[in-house]
Amino acid sequence: MIWRLIVRIFPPREFTVMDTPRGNVYTYEQSSFWRFTKFCAKLGLIIWAAWSTYVFVYHRPLLQKRTQQLEESRTSHTRQMSDLMTYLKKYNALVRDLNVIDDKVLNTKKLSASEKETLMDKRLKTWGELDFLHTRLTEMFTNADFTPEYTKISELSAEYELTRAENAELKKRNQQITTAMNQVADADGQIVELVTQLTDKNTADLRKHLKKIQTSIAALGLTEKKLVTQANKYTNPLVGAVFNPLEIDKDMDPKYQKLADGLQLWHGLARLDTMLPIGAPVAKMRITSKFGMRNDPFDGKPKRHRGIDFAGKIGTELYAVAPGRVVSAGERVGYGTTVEVDHGLGFSTLYAHLSQITVSRGDWVRPGTVVGLGGSTGRSTGPHLHYEIRYKGAPFDPEKFVKE
Repeated sequence: MIWRLIVRIFPPREFTVMDTPRGNVYTYEQSSFWRFTKFCAKLGLIIWAAWSTYVFVYHRPLLQKRTQQLEESRTSHTRQMSDLMTYLKKYNALVRDLNVIDDKVLNTKKLSASEKETLMDKRLKTWGELDFLHTRLTEMFTNADFTPEYTKISELSAEYELTRAENAELKKRNQQITTAMNQVADADGQIVELVTQLTDKNTADLRKHLKKIQTSIAALGLTEKKLVTQANKYTNPLVGAVFNPLEIDKDMDPKYQKLADGLQLWHGLARLDTMLPIGAPVAKMRITSKFGMRNDPFDGKPKRHRGIDFAGKIGTELYAVAPGRVVSAGERVGYGTTVEVDHGLGFSTLYAHLSQITVSRGDWVRPGTVVGLGGSTGRSTGPHLHYEIRYKGAPFDPEKFVKE
């Protein structure tokens, strides 16, 4: 009956295959048994693939979890065995101590009362430790969440040792930092003292050099402090950029503010010594006419002379006495061929009666630059150099600036 049902579902089947090149036709027959076997094989393959997929998708996480649990159990077992060996060693040590105490109590004849009391106290203490050890062993085998005191103490001991080592290292580093800071403080003190001495010495030298023009400066209504402040704020390609003073915190040692003030003064005085037109504009200085009232060489009447005259032949080289910029180079009424150089801070120098100009308006000149050649142009009675120093356009007596 079953076979009839199979035959009905899978009846025999014929199929034809044609060999086209040769023209042959072949007929094959598949029996019901062959078709049923083939179906069963395919069905079995499908079932196997479905079951494998199910096992892989559903049972794999369970397998991983179980593997993790086994690993944790193995780790716990290893730890328990380690703890058990520790307790066993402790137990053996306590039993040995107890036997030694008993032997001394029983076999030592000459024991004082205090010695016997000490041994008995020690014996009771050992028994107490054995009892505690027994309790811990019982808990180890009956409590799944047991954590031995030994492990806790070991962890605390390790943390303590690590902390102590770190503390020792920090102390060592702190000592090194303290030593380094002391060395830096010593070096800082030495540097501040050295720079302060150097600043004071250079400031004194600059003041000594500028002292000869002090009365002339005072007559112009200027003070050292005012000139220093202006010099530090002045800038040009030859002198350099503006000097920015050091900003010192008020809470710091006053010596730093004193040093900053000294450096600012030193820098300002050094700039003044460079910028002010101090020195003679000729190689061989011989003054033939001073600044002030004199008889005019043309009409003999008293007239104010606005500069000083230097003797010299036509062609005598005339030099810039300080860095500056040429603001005028050409003819002026009464002065003849003239060059004027602006040195900053309101000061300028003027060279008159020249036979030739060697610079152009807008040129920057350094000390020693030849600005022109001596002559006798303009209102002049003979070859010489008329030289003026002006402050804000007004001439003043340049004699103290010229004489070294």
